[in-house]
Amino acid sequence: MTNQINSALIRWEGFSGLPEFDRIADGDFTAAFDWAMADHDREIDAIAANPDAPDFVNTVEALEVSGDALSRVSAVFFTRAGADTNPEVQKIEREIVPKLSGHYSAIGANKALFQRIDTLWQARDGLGLTGEQLRVLERHWKGFVRSGAKLEGAEQERLAAVNRRLAELGAAFGQNVLADESDWAMFLTQEDELAGLPDFLVDAMAGAASERGREGQYAVTLSRSIVEPFLTLSARRDLREKAFRAWTARGLSGGEHDNRDIMKETLALRVEKAALLGYENFAALKLDNTMAKTANAVDALLMDVWEKAVKAAAADEAELRALAAEEGYNGEIEAWDWRYYSEKLKARKFNFSESEVKPYLQLEKIIEACFSVAERLFGIRAVAKPDVKAYHPDVRVYEIRNADGDLIALFLGDYFNRTSKRSGAWMNALQSQHRLKLPNGAEGEIPIIINVCNFAKPAAGKPALLSLDDARTLFHEFGHALHGMLSDVTYPSVSGTGVDRDFVELPSQLYEHWLTTPEVLKTYALHAETGAPMPEALMDKVLATATYGQAFATVEYTACAIVDMRLHTAEHPPADPVAFQEGVLNAIGMPKAIAMRHAIPHFLHIFAGDGYSAGYYSYMWSEVLDADAFEAFEEAGDVFDQKTAGKLKSEILTKGGSVAPEAAYQAFRGRMPGPEAMLKGRGLV
Repeated sequence: MTNQINSALIRWEGFSGLPEFDRIADGDFTAAFDWAMADHDREIDAIAANPDAPDFVNTVEALEVSGDALSRVSAVFFTRAGADTNPEVQKIEREIVPKLSGHYSAIGANKALFQRIDTLWQARDGLGLTGEQLRVLERHWKGFVRSGAKLEGAEQERLAAVNRRLAELGAAFGQNVLADESDWAMFLTQEDELAGLPDFLVDAMAGAASERGREGQYAVTLSRSIVEPFLTLSARRDLREKAFRAWTARGLSGGEHDNRDIMKETLALRVEKAALLGYENFAALKLDNTMAKTANAVDALLMDVWEKAVKAAAADEAELRALAAEEGYNGEIEAWDWRYYSEKLKARKFNFSESEVKPYLQLEKIIEACFSVAERLFGIRAVAKPDVKAYHPDVRVYEIRNADGDLIALFLGDYFNRTSKRSGAWMNALQSQHRLKLPNGAEGEIPIIINVCNFAKPAAGKPALLSLDDARTLFHEFGHALHGMLSDVTYPSVSGTGVDRDFVELPSQLYEHWLTTPEVLKTYALHAETGAPMPEALMDKVLATATYGQAFATVEYTACAIVDMRLHTAEHPPADPVAFQEGVLNAIGMPKAIAMRHAIPHFLHIFAGDGYSAGYYSYMWSEVLDADAFEAFEEAGDVFDQKTAGKLKSEILTKGGSVAPEAAYQAFRGRMPGPEAMLKGRGLV
């Protein structure tokens, strides 16, 4: 039957095992999905009906390698759906997501298959399994239970229906946010409308206008890489307000892209799903397999940080109000004012501004820095392959080789914003590392990892310049990539980032620390026009401002994490999620002049799928770990200390989810951390 589908989706025969993207058309996906799901069903039926007694090989290992064709089709499709979509792809996404949900629900409800897994689970202590095998068996057993394997009849059918509908809603939510982002732009044509804007931002806005067919104009878009610097630097308060209101209204357009009904139904279905599976609420369901374990543990961390951050933010706001008054504005500091006056105050306090730093943060040099740090710490080398085609002309392909020159991974970097790409930044694996033999005869696989960012694309002939926050984002996502690329496990389900949700951000957030080390800045922070290194005096100022603005950043992030957890611990789903959000913010004392980083109508982390639902706190949970982990390097007296880097690699980065996160961290650090280093890093103690 494979002759009826495009074999390029199933057999990846491009460069070093990449898909041949140029051989794959949008119209190929539907038939390929149908065939691959049917093929997976045949594999599952064979495992479930095996007449031999269940053992780890004929049941668990067989499950680990089943569905390879479906995994490949899905990897290519969802990469395109997230990073280079179009109306046809979006239509297919709306159709295929509920089909996939139904497919996996049917596997989770397969009684004969679960019986084999349950038999092994009950006898696990006497099977002589390795630690990794026990983790894999536990993951499968819990996965089946959470998929409703213990439910019967109507309840099992209802759970499958709930999962299908949640999948539909998640896809629609994400598409609505993308539509609102892509459809809105504020075009500037007058010189005074550019007041306060540096050349790098004007160039980016010119490029955005050109992309929209408005040559000679300047577009403020809702891409974070444009709207945030505009809010920070524009001297036109009226234009800042207009841009801010559009940015925070994504998903609240009142038209066909409004997300209010989607949120309401999603939350109701999550409450129902948790009840079907025997959990008190959806947060309890999601936290069951995490380091935090309970909502109370999460709340204790968040509220401790919140109280400190709000107090610090109040002091900051008073300073901003005084500065604004000096400049002739005597009103309240509004949310579209904070970044603007905060940047001015930073310039006064430290005698420099973001626009002074940005010419030294060239995208190309920061990419080089990312690779160089990885080579110094872990002995791996990135080799550019400029002639290899990926899924979009902007995407770069690299081989990742170890110290012996062996190919250990492929890395794809997709850095520039475009209207066909959803907002934000993320890492995903086209293919995960493992050592199992596949049905096609392959002996394991190397990881193929993608980093997707949304940096403003410069005008032709101009270098791409990053803000310090952009540069941190690039390092952050490459930290995730390292977790995937350095993985060294036997089983794909525990490969790379296949770890507990509140542990997954440790490698990414830890890697950010190296960006602002003097060694890296001296070598890679080079002026875009002169090539001169960042002056030592400016570098000192950059380092001195490490905790500046952290009260604001902590409030806007922590508010999101608290709202997320309150939404998913509520006894009943809110009748009006937006009103519920406002009620939570009022109750905890949200400063009027600061907005949530992700208001729930465009909170992709928790509504475009449930990856971070009741889990957005995990960034801060992991920050407790990453702050302590970087202290290990500082205590060694060298941020590139080879012994410490070796332990980080061997005990955390190579292990994936093959060991419990607490065990992995303690093997690296010798103990579990408290929040002190994190609070210190944010300047809150």
